[in-house]
Amino acid sequence: MSFQDNQKSQTEINYQQLRQWGWNDFFTAHYEMYFEGGYAAGRVTLEYSNFYRVQTANGEILAEITGRLKHEAESRADLPVVGDWVALRLLSQEKKAVIHAILPRRSKFARKTKGAKTEEQVVGANIDTVFLVTSLNLDFNPRRLERYLAIALDSGASPVILLTKTDLCTDVEEKIAEMEKVSRGIPIHAICSIKGHGLDELNQYFSEGRTIALLGSSGVGKSTLINRLLGEERQKVIEVREHDDRGRHATKHRELILLPNGGLVLDTPGMRELQLWGVEEGFEATFEEIEELASQCFFNDCSHQAEPNCAVQAALAERTLDPERFENYLKMQQELKYLARRQDALAQRIDRNNWKKLSRLAEERSRWKRSGK
Repeated sequence: MSFQDNQKSQTEINYQQLRQWGWNDFFTAHYEMYFEGGYAAGRVTLEYSNFYRVQTANGEILAEITGRLKHEAESRADLPVVGDWVALRLLSQEKKAVIHAILPRRSKFARKTKGAKTEEQVVGANIDTVFLVTSLNLDFNPRRLERYLAIALDSGASPVILLTKTDLCTDVEEKIAEMEKVSRGIPIHAICSIKGHGLDELNQYFSEGRTIALLGSSGVGKSTLINRLLGEERQKVIEVREHDDRGRHATKHRELILLPNGGLVLDTPGMRELQLWGVEEGFEATFEEIEELASQCFFNDCSHQAEPNCAVQAALAERTLDPERFENYLKMQQELKYLARRQDALAQRIDRNNWKKLSRLAEERSRWKRSGK
């Protein structure tokens, strides 16, 4: 047996058990160089402030990143997140590990960080299916779902819409029909986790090594659903307020959980704010019919306000286009344009800082050479 064949055989033996955590041929191909260097592979299942919980072939272990990895990261998005596969050095005597590299991500769900700072925040990585969860009580909001869809469709994962708490809704079919106008063919499931209604329909998404992420606002029932899938009360559940159906965060950390059927679920804290980040393709796919109408306008730069022969305004007049959906389209479009300007300014500032740093190093090197003569 050749060295290369022996190497592949050892990889298969050592990491076969990691397949239940999502390991596959894609990661094997990108891991070979680290295998040769004696690194172990693991998947991040929980992120703390300074440490990560990582599942390896030898079991679960706490890990921290190297100073080099942290130093070379241009932003927080370049550091490990829950769902990432990483190459790490096991320190068996200390019962911990050090993360040296992140394997390429097959998919990622990202948003802009909160506040004025222009930076990408990766919510989860290597996700196969995204459950976009919204409840059928006062949380029901098709406009918010359009925002989730734009990000999900750009993530590389397959989106699925979950409408929860059917027991609290008297017009479930009408709500489903309303969501169908937004979903553009994306699967929709109406469920009640407490009573178990509709959960059998979700079995098609769970199988060994497949990762499902649950994304939605606080109080929509993500933790209740996970407890039902686990068959035990593992995730803390907090009741929503009666007067406005708003919930507090039951989940404090993003966590990757292995289910009894072999599937994986990534639980996330509820999101009160979901700012867009680099979702141009997802945005176009979410508002596909509006983009198609816009292409039929007489003027290429039509703003769809007062220009003549505007196909979008004609659709609004004929009531074939929902005015609220169009307003949300314009709002998100302006948000993306503003973000693009901020990103350009940020890139220019980084370039200037890099040139200043290089110039300073060159000057110091020149001064050192002169002093040594």
